[in-house]
Amino acid sequence: MLDSDFFHRWMTATAVAVDREAGRLTELDSAIGDADHGSNLRRGFAAVTAVLDEDTPQTPGALLALAGRQLIATVGGASGPLYGTLLRRTGKALGDAAEVTPGQLAEAFGAGVAAVGKLGGAQAGDKTMLDALLPAAQALGESFAAAREAAEAGALATVALRARKGRASYLGERSIGHQDPGATSAALLVAALTEAGAARGDDGSGS
Repeated sequence: MLDSDFFHRWMTATAVAVDREAGRLTELDSAIGDADHGSNLRRGFAAVTAVLDEDTPQTPGALLALAGRQLIATVGGASGPLYGTLLRRTGKALGDAAEVTPGQLAEAFGAGVAAVGKLGGAQAGDKTMLDALLPAAQALGESFAAAREAAEAGALATVALRARKGRASYLGERSIGHQDPGATSAALLVAALTEAGAARGDDGSGS
């Protein structure tokens, strides 16, 4: 079972990963975006960990909802609303339970990913964060590791895609050959699940 401590570890692990990879995310964004993806997410997830360290909600749903609100409040551009929606909608789907199963998390995460697609009007193959999130959501029911592998493969596959949404879409064919920064950061978020689970020997498999 996954409690609020697990979700706190997930957000903390994500913040550490984003801080570590901020330079790379900004480098990727400089090629097809505004060159601020890494710095924006670093600021946002630092704010998330600060508020959670100060007052950690006692249910997974409430914790993710709070994290989502912080991202919306602190991250500029499209990333704040998109990541904020992902976490808030996932939290809402988890409800008020004090503990949830990996299967329930997988289902709720799928709802969060669907909300991101609706908000951004994007779908698989558009060279966005969804190219990492959609396969991750499908694999999450198997295990955290499977979701991580799916997300990382999805992010890498964006190199060959032409952007159809966001600022990168303005580049047309020139967007091909560059890895999407949003898909790359989304893969970091998913990968952090394995780190959160490792602390208690939970690999996310089973229901």
